[in-house]
Amino acid sequence: MEFLTDYGSFLLKVITLVVAILIVTGGLIALASRQRGSSSEGHLKIRKLNDELEDHKEQLEDAVSTEALLKARNKERKKQDKAKAKEEKKLAAKPTEAQARKRVWVIDFDGDIRASDVELMRQEITAVLTMAEKEDEVVVRLESGGGMVHSYGLAASQLKRIRDKGISLTICIDRVAASGGYMMACLANRMVAAPFAIIGSIGVVAQVPNFNKLLKKNDIDYELFTAGEFKRTITMFGENTDKAREKFQSDLEDTHGLFKAHVKQFRPRVDIDAIATGDVWYGIQAIDLKLIDEVGTSDDYLMSACNDSDVFMVSYEFRKTLQEKLGMAVQNGVAQAVTRILTAVNNQLQTKG
Repeated sequence: MEFLTDYGSFLLKVITLVVAILIVTGGLIALASRQRGSSSEGHLKIRKLNDELEDHKEQLEDAVSTEALLKARNKERKKQDKAKAKEEKKLAAKPTEAQARKRVWVIDFDGDIRASDVELMRQEITAVLTMAEKEDEVVVRLESGGGMVHSYGLAASQLKRIRDKGISLTICIDRVAASGGYMMACLANRMVAAPFAIIGSIGVVAQVPNFNKLLKKNDIDYELFTAGEFKRTITMFGENTDKAREKFQSDLEDTHGLFKAHVKQFRPRVDIDAIATGDVWYGIQAIDLKLIDEVGTSDDYLMSACNDSDVFMVSYEFRKTLQEKLGMAVQNGVAQAVTRILTAVNNQLQTKG
């Protein structure tokens, strides 16, 4: 038994040492790669949803058809493909006619507490705006329980670029758009939410642990030096004063006021005093409060759009060198684990009793 205990202790030490080496090595490799500036480039991925849906339909038809029916259907498809190719050739000679059909550009945003996806979304929006016409539409499938104010403020500003160009913006919410997520969503010309999606949480929250009593108990002094009366208000290790608490609360109220003004600007029909309480509602409740415009899923919305529009899924991916992949893997693993935990805790708070 003593041998097993000693072996377990030794194994833990080895694992700890290996992890530490990997983190340091990964950090050095990633730093060297960043200095060469090789990760700044990326590429767009474009998929046409109309074609994907047609492929799915054909696969299902083939699976349920008899041999005779399948033979007849394949013959008909060849005929249709030939007519389609002829039509495409005709349109190629007249590009203005080829662009007469409305286009719908679809972007996904899956927001963590830091709104990390904003770096990808800004590239996607920039790309779409180089092609989108006034008659087109941008659909953002948004999922977020909110997070840092400045990060979600930037994300909302990216969506405003679409509206500023006079292009219709639709935001679809299948699960949650709360707090910072709703800060983004309220910019939509049209907001669609699933029946039980969580909507709202128009409020501001801040939580700061304080270890001052613990430090005093162990005779540990903590000194903080600042220039400027309010350079630091609430602190984790020092003793917080009533004046510092009042300033901190005042800052929260100011942020809440800006949040409410933002929502009111883009959703003028809402009763801002009734909905800016920090509470959340399901989609079927949110429509009565005018927080959203329509109850439904993004799947139904996009399938319907395929009937009279060309629907393109747009995503941006950063290219990484092998060194970056190896170096960032360790760092990202740790960072993503922490972010996932914080995001999960944040999303857990955005629930209806």
